[in-house]
Amino acid sequence: MTAYMNRRALLRGGAGLAGLGISAALLAACGDDSDSPATSASGGAKSFGALNYQLSWVKNVEFAGAYIADSKGYYTAAGFSSVNLMAGGPSVSQDAVVASGKALVGISSPDITAAAILKGADLVVIGAQYQKNPFAIVSLAATPLTTPQDLIGKKIGVQATNEPVWNAFLKANNLDPSKITKVPAQFDPSPLVSKEVDGWFSFFTNEPNLLKMKGVDTAVMLLNDHGYPMVSEVYVVKKSSLTSDRDKLKALLTADIKGWTESLADPKVGADLAATKYGKDLGLDAAEQALESAAQNTVVQTADTKANGLFTITDELVDETIKTLALGGVTISKDQLFDLSLIKELYTENPSLKAAS
Repeated sequence: MTAYMNRRALLRGGAGLAGLGISAALLAACGDDSDSPATSASGGAKSFGALNYQLSWVKNVEFAGAYIADSKGYYTAAGFSSVNLMAGGPSVSQDAVVASGKALVGISSPDITAAAILKGADLVVIGAQYQKNPFAIVSLAATPLTTPQDLIGKKIGVQATNEPVWNAFLKANNLDPSKITKVPAQFDPSPLVSKEVDGWFSFFTNEPNLLKMKGVDTAVMLLNDHGYPMVSEVYVVKKSSLTSDRDKLKALLTADIKGWTESLADPKVGADLAATKYGKDLGLDAAEQALESAAQNTVVQTADTKANGLFTITDELVDETIKTLALGGVTISKDQLFDLSLIKELYTENPSLKAAS
């Protein structure tokens, strides 16, 4: 459980690069080790060489689509000789890895990437796996908190690393902090189970499913649906890669679209791969991972992605993400943070990918 809970400390480091271990010196000193331009293999097929793919966290089911794409050979079919799915963690700054050229692409969070860009990193978001951010208020099913107004007069367990999001959420909903008792918390939700608090700050994919495996039913209020909309699990690349490695990026996204399409069809596939292969050393429970996989599928596949294709982001959601970042003190323009030309181009060139997703 600790591995999941401590993840929030990493995500909340987005307000400053020091918290991520990203420095101007690192960004400047690391050379571009990306593979050489694609060459033609026999039959005219592209040969892109090895793919270095930086994940945002340890190899749990969060990256189900990539596991499926790798295990089914979708990356090699797209032109890569091999794929290196690079695990993240508290000691890994995914945006710095991409900015240094050590990985072609990384999975990150808009606040982390925005902070890096504002510090001079040559980065841009080209798509999003999650159409909604995963932060939530979790309560017991018997005493559910379903609206922001329900928090008034209640005790909510909030971790110190999550206070920036908590404060921005209150601001977005015009809630008076003095009317809600914020209880300092760690990452073990036992105080919710013992009713020491009425609600718990959480990822909707994690604690609710961990508690469900223990027989505890919960209610989940997604912050995204209540004044705090923002994409998450975004694809981050060097801005220069949109020109120098455009075909490589299309190949990567093509493989991921196929992998995630299969994960949407059967959430157990990626869960089993996480537990038995990619995250085997983490001691993951396949049944719990399947619950997480099913939960995350609800924010990967939405009405918008059904219409426009996986990983696309609507103009409205781009604007909402920028506004949400501003609530947390991160001011950036949409043109600085996003370039969605490639994902749109990919679906125009390959409309069958949209139909499949």
